[in-house]
Amino acid sequence: MKRAIQWVPTPEFKESTRLFQWMKEHRMTDYDKFHQYSLENISHFWGEAEEKLGIEWYEKYEKVLDLSQGTAFPEWYTDGKMNVVHNALDKWAKNPETANKQALIWEGDDGTCIKYTFKDLHQKVCEIAAGLHDLGIQRGDVITLYLPMIPETLIAMLAISKIGAIFSPAFSGYKADAVAKRIQASGARYLITADGFYRRGKKIDMKKEADLAVNHCPSIEKVIVVHRTGEMNHDTFSRDVDWKNLKKNVSDFKTEVTDSNDPFMIIYTSGTTGKPKGALHTHSGFPIKAAFDAGICMDVKQEDCFFWYTDMGWMMGPFLVYGGLINGATIVMFEGTPDFPNPDQLWQIVDHHRVTHLGISPTLVRSMMRFGSQWITKHDLSSLRLIGSTGEPWNPEPWEWLYKYAGNGNIPIFNYSGGTEISGGIFGNVLVKPITPITFNAALPGMDVGVVDSEGKEILGDVGELVLRQPWVGMTRGFYKDNERYEETYWSRFPNTWVHGDWVIKDNKGYYTITGRSDDTLNVAGKRLGPAEIESVIVEHEAVIEAGVIGVPHEVKGEVPIGFSVLHPDFKPTEELKQEIIELTSQKLGKAFALKNLFFVSDLPKTRNAKVMRRAIKTAFLHLEAGDMSALENAHVLEEIKGLQVL
Repeated sequence: MKRAIQWVPTPEFKESTRLFQWMKEHRMTDYDKFHQYSLENISHFWGEAEEKLGIEWYEKYEKVLDLSQGTAFPEWYTDGKMNVVHNALDKWAKNPETANKQALIWEGDDGTCIKYTFKDLHQKVCEIAAGLHDLGIQRGDVITLYLPMIPETLIAMLAISKIGAIFSPAFSGYKADAVAKRIQASGARYLITADGFYRRGKKIDMKKEADLAVNHCPSIEKVIVVHRTGEMNHDTFSRDVDWKNLKKNVSDFKTEVTDSNDPFMIIYTSGTTGKPKGALHTHSGFPIKAAFDAGICMDVKQEDCFFWYTDMGWMMGPFLVYGGLINGATIVMFEGTPDFPNPDQLWQIVDHHRVTHLGISPTLVRSMMRFGSQWITKHDLSSLRLIGSTGEPWNPEPWEWLYKYAGNGNIPIFNYSGGTEISGGIFGNVLVKPITPITFNAALPGMDVGVVDSEGKEILGDVGELVLRQPWVGMTRGFYKDNERYEETYWSRFPNTWVHGDWVIKDNKGYYTITGRSDDTLNVAGKRLGPAEIESVIVEHEAVIEAGVIGVPHEVKGEVPIGFSVLHPDFKPTEELKQEIIELTSQKLGKAFALKNLFFVSDLPKTRNAKVMRRAIKTAFLHLEAGDMSALENAHVLEEIKGLQVL
């Protein structure tokens, strides 16, 4: 479906971007030619990229890329010596011109605000790094972080990297079983957690879940506890260490000189089989890719303020940290929820802290629409230069609503898609090309993208499998202790080709549309259809706030689409309304792809960053083995879905 261009960069805006300035050095004004240049010598390009980001090395690398172990296991910046903390913190804190610039703005659930300059943050990180070192933590040790979005979370991440150890962040909303699985998979020796945190004005007990998890994890030697809520009614054990007692009175602590390919983070993603996948990332991998996507593609600069609504257990949490700090920008961390205590909490943060780059999800926007645009327009959002979105495909209506009211019809929406194993994005909306609703206007520089059929042949204008034909900086170094599964997941379909697991359409103008995950895609009578296409039609109806669509088995058609909708409070679930919406899908998509049935539900299962999990809907509705559902924020809705009548 062709969509009208909504945003076009002015010549002045275009020429001011870091991306265009780089293009101009190569005497290029056309992005597509620059993208092709980035692929022709991938090694040379990523060498240029780290220089553009101002990455500082203790010892310069000998070679940008070594493929001697195969395409699936590239070595980047071989024999280079560097540490992510030097590039994200030390060099800014020790430079008189930037030492007193704000590095972190933290806002709590209750509106409490704490600010740290680079110098302040460096001091805190050194104190904790010294304490971790004295505790016996050594280079290469794994420390699981089970923490809310509080300043200590960032301090812990940087302190761990400073001493050459490895952190593994777990989503703050996980229960004990999910935390335990991740500790067991990584073999972590230490856990850093909090007594609790605040959410919608209530205290959430975290230490209780941490203790239950540790009871099943014999590898854990010490549990470091941050006191956020001040609750002292939880159990204490000889293994517990108070965060305050961990701190050492030091003014500086030497940053470990690490190899460029030394691991610094293991971040787990949910697996369909119930076993989470541990993406292994290095000092010169994830941080450089995150900084590249934020700095070069999203145009984050030193004077900017960068805020992505997320959790540190999701990829976008570390992306916020390294994408912001390596570029010398201020980052915003938020403990609370976007609609508490009022529906304008998110916009109040943007207004108050003069945020320039805001990241949110399409589902979050859909949920905000129910409150009306007046909660946005009451705030001064003139500081915004870009709105980022990731996590799932867009529907046109919420995209246009966000563009009109939050972006005032002139702020680009940077649609962004990649993954935890990517360290950032494959697709984006580069700021030197026009933007249309819900699509991506480009593959990002250095990403050798293909859209192929079942035989691996390039296709245009039809749904195909997203593949990557060359490695990139930030590519996971396998799955931690499970490289066989890594190769089977991404490299087993076509020779030397990464198969990402997304269905994508590329049109003749070079715009990309993601129609869903490969395992979400419906196959109706031999025809493939992404669930997002049907969901977009459903939410066009004024009664519907959001929708999820799954395919269920059918003896004739193979699969048929079933919809699940959350209604606007002004509408009641009736048979007439149901048939009206089903008929709408028939009119828009044709009878073959019309909904076979529709159910009205109170909510859809979502992750903390508001991404709808269709797999969760499907397994609950069909009473299948659930796999790993620990990422869900609202698992209780699965019981409601289980109670619905299967066809």
